[in-house]
Amino acid sequence: MSQYVIDNEVEVLDQGNDTGGGEFEREKVPASKLKGWKSFVGMYAGEHAAGTEFMIGPLFLTAGVSAFDLIVGLLIGNLLAVLSWRFLTSEVAVKNRLTLYYQLEKIAGRKLVIGYNLANGILFCFLAGSMITVSATAVGIPFNLEMPKLTDTMPNSGMWVAIVVVIGVVISLIASKGYETVSKAANWMSPIIVLAFFVSGIVALNQLGVDSFDKFWGIWGEGGEPFKGQTKFTFWHVVIWSWFANGAMHIGMSDLSVFRFAKSANSGWATAAGMYVGHYMAWIAAALLYAVYLQSPEAMTYLNNGEAPPVAPGPLAYNAIGALGIIAVVLAGWTTANPTIYRAGLAFQGIMPKLSTFWVTIIAGTVATIAGLFPAFAMKLLGFVALYGFILSPFGAIIVFEHFFAEKFGVTKNYAEVAGIKFNTSVFLAWLISFGLFYFISVQYDVFLSFVTLPAWLLCGVLYLVFSKYTQKATSKK
Repeated sequence: MSQYVIDNEVEVLDQGNDTGGGEFEREKVPASKLKGWKSFVGMYAGEHAAGTEFMIGPLFLTAGVSAFDLIVGLLIGNLLAVLSWRFLTSEVAVKNRLTLYYQLEKIAGRKLVIGYNLANGILFCFLAGSMITVSATAVGIPFNLEMPKLTDTMPNSGMWVAIVVVIGVVISLIASKGYETVSKAANWMSPIIVLAFFVSGIVALNQLGVDSFDKFWGIWGEGGEPFKGQTKFTFWHVVIWSWFANGAMHIGMSDLSVFRFAKSANSGWATAAGMYVGHYMAWIAAALLYAVYLQSPEAMTYLNNGEAPPVAPGPLAYNAIGALGIIAVVLAGWTTANPTIYRAGLAFQGIMPKLSTFWVTIIAGTVATIAGLFPAFAMKLLGFVALYGFILSPFGAIIVFEHFFAEKFGVTKNYAEVAGIKFNTSVFLAWLISFGLFYFISVQYDVFLSFVTLPAWLLCGVLYLVFSKYTQKATSKK
């Protein structure tokens, strides 16, 4: 889309609905506030070369992944994620320039969206809470803090609680300043984090005695049995999981709230900075750090006792690059938690539109901090991310299928707004049937949840069009 078209088509709507935060939560983003691709490169590099990477990289090792499955699988899965952002999320975002929550309200109705926003906001808070946990493992090193184990669910000390609370307060205050501050924070922090991942990976290779590609490949080799309580990952587990690790953001359309600020849909390509710096280089570097730890006497003791050695990002990074590792892990947790809490705040604002962005973000930050007290969210991150994407992604199909196919099917766009209804049954039934069917398949036949995310997404979109054509036609006859 050219700048001329943007300047003439992007108009500020419902000016009186701005809640005072300047975030355009219930109106289109005006042309004067649009941002170039560089802003998104910094944000995505910062968000995805961040706290989750320190957890996910090691967790691949606990899943017994092979070298080919990890290196090639991540290459393909991350490409599919970038394509989803570019050709789905950013395309819809620059056309409508609305948050996910307001766009969905226009389609589904306010009462239905309240439930969605609540679920979305809480899940975002849990994800942000796991990143607060990650930062706490670094802050706790000078205090000789006992680190949570892979199987821990509850806080293990008063010092742990105190550190998590302090970190949560700081992160919440940064996020409450709005998108501008979140973006600037990511741009400042991301180069430090990326450098730390790269350096720590090089140091870990040296500690492992790797001086050839064959030795590098041999770290994972043909794979092995997963640690106790972990799922065995194959090539397709890696491809599909890495594609949908951020499924709620791209095919689930949560990042409409981010890309509505983009001058062009081509800004969607900026997500490659996050995928290939963060979800490729950083995941592999973090896995190397854990590989070093697995050779230590402490880890051997755990393994000999039939237990999984702990995955604590702070000590892993500190062992490789010292104080820089502590700083990197703290910042990494922040750069993931900040935009995640910001998104959660927008979700809660869909429920409480009269509250300012500041206060809904503080509420989100409080929930995230409470979640951060419980290590289970971080230690079970692979499973949690899969569940999170599976629950929320089908709602994105509603928006995508309406955007691209409504006219061909003779379906009225933004039907809830046009018809003045508060609960669009077509949306609810489409999600309920697709979610229920494929969740049942996952549980009944022990199918990895990420494998059924795309089928559930496609079915939800198709059912929405079919149900809408029927219900809208029936309504028009009354």
